[in-house]
Parts: sequence; C-alpha cells; structure tokens
Amino acid sequence: MIERKVVSKKPELSLHTRAMKYLVRREHSRAELHAKLLLQATPDDNVDKVLDDLAARGWLSDFRAAEQLVRLRRNRFGMQRIAYELRQKGIGEDLINDALPQMRDTELEAARSIWQRKFGIAPENAKDKAKQVRFMQSRGFMTDVIFKLLRSGDDSG
Repeated sequence: MIERKVVSKKPELSLHTRAMKYLVRREHSRAELHAKLLLQATPDDNVDKVLDDLAARGWLSDFRAAEQLVRLRRNRFGMQRIAYELRQKGIGEDLINDALPQMRDTELEAARSIWQRKFGIAPENAKDKAKQVRFMQSRGFMTDVIFKLLRSGDDSG
C-alpha cells in the first residue's frame, strides 16, 4: 500500500496582511494597492476599509509613493516620463504638480548626467544629433532642455 502524505494547505492571508506584504516591499499609491487587492478579494472583503485603515495608521501614503518614485527614477528619466509614471500609478495631479518644480530645477543636471553616461561627446553631424535627441526624448526630457544640453556639449559638465 502506498502511503500518502497529507499536504497541509497554507492558511489564506487576510486582505490586510496581503496589503502589508506589498507595502513592506515598497511604497504603493492607494490606487495601485487597490487594484492589486481587488484581484485577491472575496465578495465579503471591503478593500476600501482596509486601505482607509492603512492610511489612517500612516502606512499608506500617496505622497511617500510619489516621493519614492521620483527619487528612484530621477537619475534615469526626465520630468515628462516621471510625471507619466506617477499618473499611471494613480498619484493625484496635485501631488504631481507639487513635485514638478523640484524636478524642473534639476532637469538640466539630470539630462546632462544621463547624456554623459550614454554619449559623452557632442554630436558630430545631423545624424548623431538626431540619435541623441531621440534617445533623450525617449527618456522623458523636453526638447528645450535637450537642445540646451547639446549646445553646451560636454564642456559645461
């Protein structure tokens, strides 16, 4: 006779516990966490109540989520791309607008740093210039910042 082991099923995690597991890994916006929890919620679960509780305790904050995303993405992307990502994560326009002046102040420095790592030398011809402009645009930098950067070349960095 073959002996079978009884595999004990892991206990179901509560919605609150699942939310905490997400928040331990990184900051999430309310909208982002809401979407994740909805996928795992049962009809009896009240996702909004769980999120309200987390926010009341200070564990869920759109402000911190926005701040973290800006800090993580700033050395790789421009203001337009970061603002787009913030919107995708459900961050409110008021928080995005609060972050824009700070990003605008460091936009040229961030662009110069990224450009320096990728290219390091001024474009020699129109083809090279177009390539550099396209790359910087794909990183979310505005054209006025890109052209200011390319005019100054690497001698101002």
